[in-house]
Amino acid sequence: MKKREGEAQAAVRVMDTIAGKHEAPELEITAEMRAAAAALGRIGGKIGGPARAAKLSARRRSEIARNAARSRWNSDRKS
Repeated sequence: MKKREGEAQAAVRVMDTIAGKHEAPELEITAEMRAAAAALGRIGGKIGGPARAAKLSARRRSEIARNAARSRWNSDRKS
């Protein structure tokens, strides 16, 4: 079992952190971590998009689509 940090030790740690002396260990990002993050992002996107669309009125959705189309057609295209 890990021993609890004392008040004095905690104060020193906080001051070192504020002063920038205490550096967190560098975390190595693995392929598994990237895959897990991507999966979580997909899940959130699948939930968030339809939920946002459901709460918007038909008029507002139409306005958003109109602005998006206008932006696509008015952009300076590099050919």
